[in-house]
Amino acid sequence: MDPCRQPIGFFDSGLGGISVLRETVRLLPGENYLYYGDSLNAPYGGRTAEDVQALTSSAAEKLVASGAKALVIACNTATTAAIRPLREQYPDLPIIGTEPAVKPAVEHHPGGRILVMATVMTLKEEKFQHLREQYQQDAEIIPVPCAGLMEYVEQGILRGGEVEAYLLDKLEPYMKVPVDAIVLGCTHYPFLTGTIRRIVGRSPEILDSSHGVAQQLERRLGELSLLNPAQSGGSVEFRNSLDGPEILELSRKLFEYRD
Repeated sequence: MDPCRQPIGFFDSGLGGISVLRETVRLLPGENYLYYGDSLNAPYGGRTAEDVQALTSSAAEKLVASGAKALVIACNTATTAAIRPLREQYPDLPIIGTEPAVKPAVEHHPGGRILVMATVMTLKEEKFQHLREQYQQDAEIIPVPCAGLMEYVEQGILRGGEVEAYLLDKLEPYMKVPVDAIVLGCTHYPFLTGTIRRIVGRSPEILDSSHGVAQQLERRLGELSLLNPAQSGGSVEFRNSLDGPEILELSRKLFEYRD
């Protein structure tokens, strides 16, 4: 097969990376995509870094064996724990990671008050701590650990009283002082943007990293002459470690979801 027409492999601990996949398909509609979600072992946020590295490496092996010309680690937790050893494992493969959109939030709101919603692991690992230190003199960056939030998306619960109560409990204490931006530091969370907006009101900007990841992927593929010349008509295939019709149907529904 022409290398340009080989699929781009997407990986997430579950279904959240579909938010990044959707943005990438909008930017590069002629590419072919293979998405692998590890919902069987989700969530990753409470696991050790060693566990996450092993699970991510296993998923990468499956995608590479299926002919992936590039890998997108569409999971902040997996990126934090595993992208360095993964790049050592596949030195010739373009591998794009994901990190909370702190930089654009600070650029949009210098001196502002910025909440970063993410898993416990993402917030405690060195990668986020370095990111926070890099920008903390330019804005007030406040981590908001959200253990259990991604599970709502994994179950297809994107609105309603239960998830609203969870988000109200997490966010209301921070809203007593004006907030300029909210960074969604887990790829599951963009599916909850509408619910978050109803809780925080109109003023805070809500950002995620999906567009930046898509742009970085486009740059890397261009540098390596691996962009598919087709302008449209690419394919999207979903696979999941649960390997059941229900999870694949939910994957397709999330891919098509509009709040």
